[in-house]
Amino acid sequence: MSRSGFYYKGVAESTGDLLLKRLIDEEYTKHPFYGSRKLAVFLQSVGHPINRKHVQRLMREMGLEVIYPKPSTSIVNPEHRVYPYLLKGLKIVRCNQVWSIDITYIRLRRGFVYLVAVIDWFSRYVLSWGISNTMDVCFCLEALEKALTYGTPDIFNSDQGSQFTSLVFTDRLKAGNILISMDSVGRALDNIFVERLWRSVKYEEVYLRDYETATEAIQGLGRYFKFYNDERFHQSLNYKTPKAIHIFG
Repeated sequence: MSRSGFYYKGVAESTGDLLLKRLIDEEYTKHPFYGSRKLAVFLQSVGHPINRKHVQRLMREMGLEVIYPKPSTSIVNPEHRVYPYLLKGLKIVRCNQVWSIDITYIRLRRGFVYLVAVIDWFSRYVLSWGISNTMDVCFCLEALEKALTYGTPDIFNSDQGSQFTSLVFTDRLKAGNILISMDSVGRALDNIFVERLWRSVKYEEVYLRDYETATEAIQGLGRYFKFYNDERFHQSLNYKTPKAIHIFG
């Protein structure tokens, strides 16, 4: 559990925006290729008169990005280097060859938190996770440090979020002689295994439980990730569990 998760305080937000975020989260999880325009049309079709700019603001707050390439509208911090994507055409053949990290939005009944996780690409093993009420670098760095207790990857992949381009994060990777890889702008599927993980987490846990509080989320996600690693059979792993591949080979 991250420090920021331990000190979590509920995020004050209007009931209307929370409902809209809930609907956006569900529709985006079904159709990650939907951008703000299609999501606005969807929300209008289910009775919510909302414009595209409002949807764009909510998506930014949720950390959502459509999967197709698009022009970058972000203001780049000149102190933050963006690293090239190293995984195109790379054959993943063993554990600890490639790890990746990502953040997703987790709804609560009266607020929300963000979930970060580090996953091994070969075994699909979730090496670490944490929650926070902000998308700052601290809980991402804590997840990285916890994951590194399992070993050291050759390549560490992320998107170009400010958490992962920050000097404190990239310097920690460099200190471990780990190659840094970053997704292209707007290419969520460059990090496909984490995207699949988020879909499983939401459909198999979050949407079913409908957490009331951050404490419930921590407890529920803790149970789920243990199940995911130790008991959930993966077709792509020849119906073995991530633990069976990662820990026992």
